[in-house]
Amino acid sequence: MTSFLTPATSNFGKAKKKPKYAKRQMAFSFEKARGQHILKNPGVVTKIVDKAGIKPTDIVLEIGPGTGNLTMALLERCKKVVAFEADGRMVAELKKRVLGTPFKDRLVVIHQDFLKAKIPFFNVCVANIPYQISSPLTFKLLTHRPIFRCAVIMYQEEFARRMCCKPKSNLYCRLSVNCQSESLRSSISSAISSGSLSRARCGQPCSQLLSS
Repeated sequence: MTSFLTPATSNFGKAKKKPKYAKRQMAFSFEKARGQHILKNPGVVTKIVDKAGIKPTDIVLEIGPGTGNLTMALLERCKKVVAFEADGRMVAELKKRVLGTPFKDRLVVIHQDFLKAKIPFFNVCVANIPYQISSPLTFKLLTHRPIFRCAVIMYQEEFARRMCCKPKSNLYCRLSVNCQSESLRSSISSAISSGSLSRARCGQPCSQLLSS
């Protein structure tokens, strides 16, 4: 089953206690031109990881791990995380974060542009992606083979609405057609419910929507 989690902002959900993978204080600034944004809310991190249904045998693909808040949560549940990061500062921070921990040998950080890279094997994709590459990244995953079991991805709301809108809608576009085509068996019949986590009823693979 392939799933997509769409969209969310970092102020969704609240955690009652601070988990082990809680955010770190960073000394550097993030580049908006790259679409960089850091997932800071541990409540959102937990919801994303829970929704992915990760198994101890899973190899998880993460695109744009940033400083590793989501990465650390994934490492607690899966066999391995393969993370693509184009920013060298983030790569250094992520490696530093797992240094001296049991997770060190279970994290593979690839310092490369995901869109230009050959993707190693994975069976689950979980990512808080740079919004600037939402469209090409989505098409790359939709056409990837072998088909992976699940993808839980953070998108901006407008992009997510274009993914699941119906024909004759003013948002309907090439993206909508490809995400809902019969050949990809992802005909989405559920709209985004604002402020809630909802499951779309559709063919295989299906779509799961997390809205802000």
